[in-house]
Amino acid sequence: MNLLGTRHVEPFGAYQGVPNMLKSSLLGGAALAVCLVYASGPAAAADQPAKTVHSRHAHKTVARAPSAAQEMAAEVAALKSQIEELKQAQAAQAAQSQQTEAQLTAMKTQLTDAQAAAQSAQTQLAEQIQTIPGQVQTQVAQQVDKVKPKTDGIYYKGVKITPGGFVAMETVFRSHNEGGDIGSSYIGIPLPNVAQGHTSEERFSARQSRVSLLAQGDVSKTVHLAGYVESDFLGGALTANSNESNSYNPRMRHFYGTIDWDQPWGGVEFLGGQTWSLLTLDSYGITPRSEVTPLTIDAQYVVGFTWSRQPQMRVVFNYDKQLWFGVSLENPQSTFFSTGKFNPGVSIVNNIGGGAEFPGPAAGYFLSLNKYPDVAAKAVLEENPGGHKLHIEGYGILRSFYERLTAAGTTGNENVLGGGVGGAAIFGLVPGLVDLQASGLVGKGIGRYGSGQLPDVSFDANGNIHPVQESQILLGAIGHVGASLDVYGYAGEERQQAQNYGNSSIYNGVGSVYLNNAGCDIEGSSVCGNSTHYEDMLVFGFWHRAYSGKFGKIQWGMQYTHEDRHLFPGYGATGAGPVTFNAAPVAREDMFLTSFRYYPF
Repeated sequence: MNLLGTRHVEPFGAYQGVPNMLKSSLLGGAALAVCLVYASGPAAAADQPAKTVHSRHAHKTVARAPSAAQEMAAEVAALKSQIEELKQAQAAQAAQSQQTEAQLTAMKTQLTDAQAAAQSAQTQLAEQIQTIPGQVQTQVAQQVDKVKPKTDGIYYKGVKITPGGFVAMETVFRSHNEGGDIGSSYIGIPLPNVAQGHTSEERFSARQSRVSLLAQGDVSKTVHLAGYVESDFLGGALTANSNESNSYNPRMRHFYGTIDWDQPWGGVEFLGGQTWSLLTLDSYGITPRSEVTPLTIDAQYVVGFTWSRQPQMRVVFNYDKQLWFGVSLENPQSTFFSTGKFNPGVSIVNNIGGGAEFPGPAAGYFLSLNKYPDVAAKAVLEENPGGHKLHIEGYGILRSFYERLTAAGTTGNENVLGGGVGGAAIFGLVPGLVDLQASGLVGKGIGRYGSGQLPDVSFDANGNIHPVQESQILLGAIGHVGASLDVYGYAGEERQQAQNYGNSSIYNGVGSVYLNNAGCDIEGSSVCGNSTHYEDMLVFGFWHRAYSGKFGKIQWGMQYTHEDRHLFPGYGATGAGPVTFNAAPVAREDMFLTSFRYYPF
């Protein structure tokens, strides 16, 4: 029983590491000391008189030894000091615990971050491991490509050479005899006044067989060179001319080189050599070897088709492969119509007999006098509205006609300008199935740029040059039936206006009313002015690819053509008498053509 009311002291939670027994002893000792102090009190200690030692010589007081209470108080003070030290140790340990806990939290955070980073790295590593086979395969393929021989052409010193062409076996039947090969003369369809107009014609020909070679080299990533050569065997040694196809033996269809400079905004191209005129319809931009020629077997194509193949120098700009501009200086040549009837004292020199490297005048070959080149310009826009290909062209040509004229006792040179404007378009009506096209050219002196080969200029009775007002138009439709069959149809016309110069005795000009057509329908008659007013043509045909694979391509086709050549009205031999003949005779031709071709490349 605690008679002294000893305080019960809760143990300090911070006394971590102190044994319970020590804490109990210290607390018990402290309680006993307190009890003793209270029991004795200070007064009791004071009541104890000090012991006096009596001596003979002196009276001396001797201090007592420390009492038990004092010793206990000292022990309590020591315990309090120990308690204070323990409290400080507890505070330090608490602070260290908090620091340790913070470090532990930081370490947990770092561990979490490290685990996330490790997981991310592991995921990336797995993804990279998955791509390694593809990368290895790509690198292996690239190395193999560098080593294995390329089979898409012939390679020589970094230049890729691609052969081309085909072997052709073709036939043509004409209802009226033109005496021509696989290329027809549309302006030469015979009238009934000649024997040919009463006979038909059948020809077999392999002369349209063709060979070509394309060489391409890249000087850098932005500079590209190319050269192209194409030839067939349709040239006539004595009839070759520069009128439209510039056909000489060996017949050179194309022979040109190009330089392309790629630019961030598009590009620039220079072309020099013989190829299609800039006026010829293209399928994409203004790009060599993308020209859209009619699919006909006939080498003269279709009436109304605007074209030529001739030497030229051309510069083309394109903006983002969408908008194109080009200008070309092309070989000049003029074709003429003349009755040969001039006023007295008038003479002209409008052509000259062929000289060096040309067939001579003995062969009936003549070149027109030319002062300036033909200048052609074209703009092209590429669009794709609603997934339908749309290719639009606008073009024009400036021409010069030149002669040496003697009239009224004066001799001098005369130069007259002509030319025309036109446009063309290709539209994918049903993408991949039906394509429509249209092209046209109208102007003065443009005849030689049409398949019908109407004359460019005529003369008046005083010998002055007059370009003929003319127009050309062609409409076409091509159907793609599956992957092996193409069906085509074209309708074309070339027309010129009449020129009436002079009188009934001295006259000149195309379509003069003074031309005598009285004998055009009479076999053996030479009384036929034979001045063509216009030519109309309808063409239908197909091409079927029987085989297309690694051994080349085999295709065959058939074509039917109908043409009407209308003459200008003329007068009869009796002058103003009753008209008893066809004043505007018509020459008609029906043709049926077949072709079998093998393309080895």
